[in-house]
Amino acid sequence: MSKSTRVTEKGQATIPKELREKYDLEPGDEVVWMDTEEGIVVKKRTRTAGRGLLLPDDASTEEREAVAEELGQRVRERRDRNYEET
Repeated sequence: MSKSTRVTEKGQATIPKELREKYDLEPGDEVVWMDTEEGIVVKKRTRTAGRGLLLPDDASTEEREAVAEELGQRVRERRDRNYEET
């Protein structure tokens, strides 16, 4: 499906109704604008959308668990250092 809308002077764009319905976009939902080699990609932000800040969306479960473990270890080490300094 391809639809077009105009960008306003304020930089706002309307998401066509058919796409809002298809992707369950409700007033107040957030969307993420991503700059890709193919152009701009817009995705609905979900609770797991933040994961892409640390790892690409296609990262395996094992990669995600390894990063989570490493981050947890770093937090524990920093916490322990802070307690030692007090």
